[in-house]
Amino acid sequence: MKICVFGAGAIGGYMGVKLAQAGADVSLVARGPHLAAMQENGLRLIEEDGDSTVAVTASDDPAALGVQDYVIVTLKAHSVPGVVERMQPLIGPDTTIVSGVNGVPWWYFHKIGGPLEGTRLESVDPGNRQWDGFGPDRVLGCVVYPAAEVTSPGVIKHIEGNRFSLGEPDGSKSDRAQALSQALGAAGLKAPVRPRLRDEIWVKLWGNLSFNPISALTHATLDVLCTDPGTRAVARGMMVEAQAVAEKLGVKFPIDVDRRIEGGAAVGAHRTSMLQDLDMGRPMEIDALVGSVQELGRITDTPTPTIDTVLALIQLRGRVAGLYG
Repeated sequence: MKICVFGAGAIGGYMGVKLAQAGADVSLVARGPHLAAMQENGLRLIEEDGDSTVAVTASDDPAALGVQDYVIVTLKAHSVPGVVERMQPLIGPDTTIVSGVNGVPWWYFHKIGGPLEGTRLESVDPGNRQWDGFGPDRVLGCVVYPAAEVTSPGVIKHIEGNRFSLGEPDGSKSDRAQALSQALGAAGLKAPVRPRLRDEIWVKLWGNLSFNPISALTHATLDVLCTDPGTRAVARGMMVEAQAVAEKLGVKFPIDVDRRIEGGAAVGAHRTSMLQDLDMGRPMEIDALVGSVQELGRITDTPTPTIDTVLALIQLRGRVAGLYG
């Protein structure tokens, strides 16, 4: 089984190290100083119980890696449409694209059934580049739970979590999903195959949709924005609106809004990924995390006034910083 992790930053690098340690035939696509460090010194993973360095196959040229059985995409959502063309040498007739990207996935309405079957989402797949370039039948969904960071080129620090939930768009327990689950399990990662992956997508999105833009606008950490009465009310308003949208799409939430906010507060003084991107001068995942929910609100004829307001603010903040649009 040949596995390529496309976008071997914090999460992709963490997954790549664990697979390599387990003896999997894994390759990594990365770029810049991070790639150079991996090629020269291997990839170092710092975990709570120690650290290790492994030699990895890494390149910035997908054509050098050949056709894969699985391509696990762990890029930021806004980066994926622009690399669809570059990824083609990795894709053969039986290649599975594993979409480990935050936010509403571009394939969301593939095999969902009902009147919205096949609906395309411009906010996450402008010009249908992924839909046409990958083909939705190739896709296996993935919700990423671990937290990790690249502390220096070639060095990844694992913070918490080791679960990567997998799911077919039609909810089936396919051979390809179970084979990847077993490969990840052999690497010490939890990879359950879920019949209702879209429910998990929304529970994670609930927090990303609200906490990320509010933190980028206020520079507050999670514990602060979840307990300050004003920002907690804004986050709660966004989440209530998102739940109304999701439930129209058949999603079932296993917890309520207030428990989800308390879960965010319990994480502590964490700086969200959007705040980190703003501080580091990197493009922010505004469309996949917030704009997509606004688009789904319009598709389902569901009002999203709080989401609309926060989206307008964070879009302008991103444009002023030169990191959006």
